[in-house]
Amino acid sequence: MTRNTGFHQRVAAAVADHRLRTAVRKATWQKVEAREGSLACLRNSGELRELAARIRQHTLARLPDYLEQFARNACARGAVIHFAPDAATACQTVVELARYYGSKLAVKVKSMTTEEIGLNAVLEAVGVQVVETDLGEFVVQIDRDRPSHIVTPIIHKDRRQIAEAISRRLGCEYTEDPVGLTRIIRRHLREIFRRCDLGISGVNFAVAETGTICICTNEGNGRMCTTRPRVHVAIMGIEKVVPRLCDLVVFLKLLSRSSTGQPLGSYTSLIAGPKRPGDPDGPEHLHIILLDNGRSAVLASPFAEVLCCVRCGACLNACPVYRAIGGHAYNSVYPGPIGSVLMPLLDSSGKHADLPGASSLCGACRVACPVDIDIPGLLIRLRAAQRRGQSWLKRTMMRLWGVTMRSDPTYRLGQRLLKRLLPDEGDGWTVRGLCPLARWTSARDLLRPPLKSFRQLWQEGQV
Repeated sequence: MTRNTGFHQRVAAAVADHRLRTAVRKATWQKVEAREGSLACLRNSGELRELAARIRQHTLARLPDYLEQFARNACARGAVIHFAPDAATACQTVVELARYYGSKLAVKVKSMTTEEIGLNAVLEAVGVQVVETDLGEFVVQIDRDRPSHIVTPIIHKDRRQIAEAISRRLGCEYTEDPVGLTRIIRRHLREIFRRCDLGISGVNFAVAETGTICICTNEGNGRMCTTRPRVHVAIMGIEKVVPRLCDLVVFLKLLSRSSTGQPLGSYTSLIAGPKRPGDPDGPEHLHIILLDNGRSAVLASPFAEVLCCVRCGACLNACPVYRAIGGHAYNSVYPGPIGSVLMPLLDSSGKHADLPGASSLCGACRVACPVDIDIPGLLIRLRAAQRRGQSWLKRTMMRLWGVTMRSDPTYRLGQRLLKRLLPDEGDGWTVRGLCPLARWTSARDLLRPPLKSFRQLWQEGQV
């Protein structure tokens, strides 16, 4: 298996970037506190979470049936359904639609799926200008940067960096006032919305029962992108479908609370087909692209549970590793704990083979997940599946560790050896160790084992 040696270099650079770590830590802690406060307002948050998990698992078990039902009902409402087995097919479908309708200016409302398939670059290459209209995505685009969070794409930037990017690219007066910056972007986008002829969006949920797609945003741009242009193209992963409209309510109660701490997103749009005669607004044509891009293979694997994800970003906010290194160190569309599972499964090239190791396995991600995905368990199984890529020394040491922990005599022998391998630094801590522990302890502070173990103290009657 190919190993991504650049991963460790990116991690080292991120850890050394104090500004990055400060920005990410502050923002994620705020989100964690907001999530906990918002969920506490629900009388039955635990039961709701269990119900959401059961709905997702049931849907995945019958995914072909629900996709067929969704496609049938969406077509009955006037939408056109396209199936895309991979990223290239999805991009080509959008290109063909743009050419057919003569579209030259596309506006986008944030979609991780379009980031996944690299749609912007493909459209730009054929002469279609693409403008991101979410404030964070817009800043990322004009600064020639990449999103670093599923929900908050500029979580890695501070106010000064954002102000500099806007002033430099839009030629406006420099200001760090958030309200002023928002007004500048809003004025700029008004002209874009006036001239656009193609709207591109993602899909948070798709209801099989009604053929309806649901888009959740916190900015009015989402509705502008899906109603102002003549053509609306929605790109959704095949796992986004839910069986019934009443099931959608369950996820809406959890999604924003888990993501931003809001009871409900500012704008929740249910789109059922293109504009009908007499409708005051809406697109004349609605095309929905159902994207596979490796999801069917994941569904058929022991890791199918990862497809339950609703892309709320709660696991990123809770993860101490993400909080320390930010999103760019992962070098993937989906960073954080969920990305460490999903990306190696969707991309078989081995480019993301190191990501399952980017976790402390503390379990905070599972506690935060609104659909109770066992992310730590999936990471452990992925690590086991990738052991062939490990060095013989690491495999030997892990086997030795397993034997030691399963046997009482070897466990006690290991205790005595550990005291010798971890010298006391004078304050009860060790930051160095004898080979083969020197490399491990070089990046970790570790309490030195006490002179007497709990077993010895128990036998001597001291506890």
